[in-house]
Amino acid sequence: MSSEITFFGLFLEASVVVKLVMLALVAVSIASWTFIFQRTKALSYARKEMQAFEDKFWSGADLNTLYQELSARARLDGMSNIFCSGFKEFVRLRKAGTPSNAIVDATYRAMRVNMSREIDSLETSLPFLATAGSISPYVGLFGTVWGIMNSFIALGQVQQATLAMVAPGIAEALIATAIGLFAAIPAVVAYNRFSNQVEKIENAYGNFMEEFSAILHRQAMAAQQSNS
Repeated sequence: MSSEITFFGLFLEASVVVKLVMLALVAVSIASWTFIFQRTKALSYARKEMQAFEDKFWSGADLNTLYQELSARARLDGMSNIFCSGFKEFVRLRKAGTPSNAIVDATYRAMRVNMSREIDSLETSLPFLATAGSISPYVGLFGTVWGIMNSFIALGQVQQATLAMVAPGIAEALIATAIGLFAAIPAVVAYNRFSNQVEKIENAYGNFMEEFSAILHRQAMAAQQSNS
């Protein structure tokens, strides 16, 4: 009897509905792990890019030189992109003779827009992980309830029920719940972990914007005083 009760054997003996539930949950699990690996790589790259930029920015490098160096890159991400968007707007408005307060406000808005885009990029696939983690157990439970219901319906058609008749049906039904938990647990853990990392990166971006805006404000005020 034990040799007959295997995972694949129970899957093949399950009803069509339970099979579809299992296959759907396996597909969700595969997609979740794919997104987990992708987000792990993307967030790791974002942290490294942020650390490299901050080391260069706070080393005392000239802002114009740093801007020219970063602008020459084929791709800008993260804090480098935020810096370039803000400094570009700052230079453009200063050449136009815009008042210093207006320059700083416009520069901050330009950086805020780019920061929102960067955060949206980092949060890619997180809604899917949240959804997978929340609904997968219920989908698995639906498959279990359906399988057990069919098992009891089948038992009602026989005069004498035995454990050997009940066990396979219940086992194949419970597999759906197990697969649902297997799909949900990694998705929930990954979602919480990635959300925390994105929040920390967003806070770092926000702190940099505040500090950079203060630097640009001092430069704008100094330039305005020298011209007056």
